[in-house]
Amino acid sequence: MTQRNADSTAGVSNAALFGELLRHFREAAFLTQEALASQIPCDRSLVARVEAGTRVPQDAFAKKCDDVLGTAGALLRLWGRIDWYPQVEHPDWFERRVRMDAEAIAVLAYQAHVMPGLLQTEDYARALFSRHIVSADEVEERVKARLSRQQRFLVPDGPLFVAVLDESCLRTMVGSKAIMQEQFTRLLDAGRRPNIRIQVVPAHDPDIDRPNTSMSLITLPDGHQWVYSESLDRGHFNDNPALFARHRQTYDVLRADALSARESAALISDLMERYEHYEQSGSQRGDLDQEQLQRNKRRRLHRNSPRYPRRRPHPRQQEP
Repeated sequence: MTQRNADSTAGVSNAALFGELLRHFREAAFLTQEALASQIPCDRSLVARVEAGTRVPQDAFAKKCDDVLGTAGALLRLWGRIDWYPQVEHPDWFERRVRMDAEAIAVLAYQAHVMPGLLQTEDYARALFSRHIVSADEVEERVKARLSRQQRFLVPDGPLFVAVLDESCLRTMVGSKAIMQEQFTRLLDAGRRPNIRIQVVPAHDPDIDRPNTSMSLITLPDGHQWVYSESLDRGHFNDNPALFARHRQTYDVLRADALSARESAALISDLMERYEHYEQSGSQRGDLDQEQLQRNKRRRLHRNSPRYPRRRPHPRQQEP
């Protein structure tokens, strides 16, 4: 494993400084944590954790706090200057990709099944890593490492990032309905940025030519271009110009066949509302499911029980 930045305390003190400043502005506005949370809106625990320096906020959170507290953009400016993850560890095979993300001027990505790492929320990433990693400490380290790559793309003058998502990314449940709702909100927020575009490849169109695997086309400041893809436990890099040109053509055609950014946002919003509806009706649906399960059990018991002939009474003869 490799490390970035040797000073392990800088990130903690920076996060604590941001939290202290947020608390100062909040108290100056005579707002409780709950009152501020209701105006963002978010859960009160998020405000509490940010103020305690134990949760990294998104820039949208900082901007909304500036708006609510009337701080003239102070929190957002500080957010953009902080290195939230001064010491993280990446798998050795992925470190080369991390260095590319840190200097790329454009990343064009196609993603299948799960959300791209550059767009994942903290809880989504945690749920994803928890599927295959037993150690809680390693999960948290991987989550921090993944989130550390995102900040550069979320600042106002960030590099171009185009994400073409197979619809399976939206349909594959990771974690819980609440985690998926938060993840969809992240996609919608990111897609409003001038340097980020998100398009969805609809699942119902069999004529669309999809790549065999997720891939990224990366352009560096010197003009060097790379094709990046992954297998189970390693990354694959290729800078052959002919190969890049072929994959770029495939990508451009795929992007043309995908839903537009506006249509994709409408689909994401629709799915987010469905998750919200399912979350609200979950307990009622659970009762109905349980009732249906009991009915099925009774039917099976009835079908599997021994059958005995029943004596039926003869029909009565009619009076003459």
